[in-house]
Amino acid sequence: MSDKHHKLVLIRHGHSEWNITNRFTGWSDIELTETGLHEAEECGRLLAEQGYQFDEVHLSMLKRTEQTAEKLLEAAQHEEVPLIRHWRLNERHYGRLQGMNKIEIFEQWGEQQSYQWWRGFHEPPPALEHDDPRHPRFESQYKTVNPELLPSTESLEQCQIRTLPYWQEEITRRMQSGKRLLVVSHGNTIRAIRMHVEKFSVE
Repeated sequence: MSDKHHKLVLIRHGHSEWNITNRFTGWSDIELTETGLHEAEECGRLLAEQGYQFDEVHLSMLKRTEQTAEKLLEAAQHEEVPLIRHWRLNERHYGRLQGMNKIEIFEQWGEQQSYQWWRGFHEPPPALEHDDPRHPRFESQYKTVNPELLPSTESLEQCQIRTLPYWQEEITRRMQSGKRLLVVSHGNTIRAIRMHVEKFSVE
């Protein structure tokens, strides 16, 4: 594939440690498994085989996207590409559900309500308390971010509202200047971007 035919590739991070136990990860900074590292390597090889090259890689502040990007670029023999991290590309924040598995969530809130939180668009899960140690305002990597902007929970709608300023102000602008971009992010963040760009309905 010729370079001129693409400007953007969206990649979800590889398999993480909490995927094994079916836990909601959200902003929890969980590392990739060996499976996830191999997935990233395979993705890098496939992109290289198709002739993809990148000028920049944009990723979240979470280590699972950094590990994915580094392994992918290493496998593609393209390690010199700069990595640009931003909290707006973080996964959706699941509030009090973070760290819990589906069985625990069902037992506490019931299946119907639980599915409404994680499959619906508008309703967020229960929020973390302001003094909860899991709140991102206590994390050193967010010390330069206005605490009022950091979520304690998010619906998919709120995740999209948080993500789109970075899409509009950074990603779109760079694509318009001709840069070839790789974005390594998360399932819900990518879903929010695609919903906006491809005009998907809420349903």
